[in-house]
Amino acid sequence: MKKIIVPIDFSEYSDFALETAALLAKKNKAEILALHMLEMSEAVLTKGENDMHQETVFYLKLAEKRFEEFLDKDYLAGLSVTPIVKHFKVFSEVNEVAKEQQADLIVMGSHGSSGIKEFFVGSNTEKVVRYAEIPVLVIKHNPILTEFDNVVFACDFSEDSVAAYLKAKRMFDSLNAKMNIVYVNLPSESFKSTAEMEAKVTNFLKKADGNLDSLSHVTYVNDYTVEKGITNFSNLVGADLIAIATHGRKGLAHFFEGSISEDLANHATLPVMTFKI
Repeated sequence: MKKIIVPIDFSEYSDFALETAALLAKKNKAEILALHMLEMSEAVLTKGENDMHQETVFYLKLAEKRFEEFLDKDYLAGLSVTPIVKHFKVFSEVNEVAKEQQADLIVMGSHGSSGIKEFFVGSNTEKVVRYAEIPVLVIKHNPILTEFDNVVFACDFSEDSVAAYLKAKRMFDSLNAKMNIVYVNLPSESFKSTAEMEAKVTNFLKKADGNLDSLSHVTYVNDYTVEKGITNFSNLVGADLIAIATHGRKGLAHFFEGSISEDLANHATLPVMTFKI
């Protein structure tokens, strides 16, 4: 991991994300790219070209000043931090910056007492997740420890999930984290016998890895919903992080063969990392 992008809106939640990124950057000797997007009002956008240019310059200078103050953190000492200011609030630009800078991870803060569900349904974080081609880490609280030594990756072992699985494996290898892979078996039409689950996982790992070395890290759990299964298993193994797959613009509703994994994001107390399928 060489570069980490942190979208900044100067809130305490972007502070949480920035501190988490700092911990990861120190561990991996990575650079932090602090990204702020100016949210220009409709009034500014409808002005004449010259007036709009002058007001844009004013807001740009103001953002640069706030950046300088916001980035004056003790936990950033010794780290390489590059502030980036974009003129307009276009969330696809986060992915564009990520591609231009060859970034490895986006870290975002989540706010609101209702959890991060709102961020996955029409909010800023949800928009970034939908456009991002690299993993997105969503932080919900002030980070106390961000070691991510013990990670749960929820997988349905479908062919579509191979790319997300490989991305997750590379990410957690770089963090020297143990990746616990969990399959949730449901009491419904999608129920599978032990033999069926084992056959599906074996075929998946052969296609993804070319071997069965990761088979010992796979656990099958039975529960009433995918979300409960992942949460209960994460608590059982003492996980530091939950990782899930997303279909991007199709949203998280297509994760795990149609279940609504926004519920997982809403109720999980752990950080959540998404990987694009």
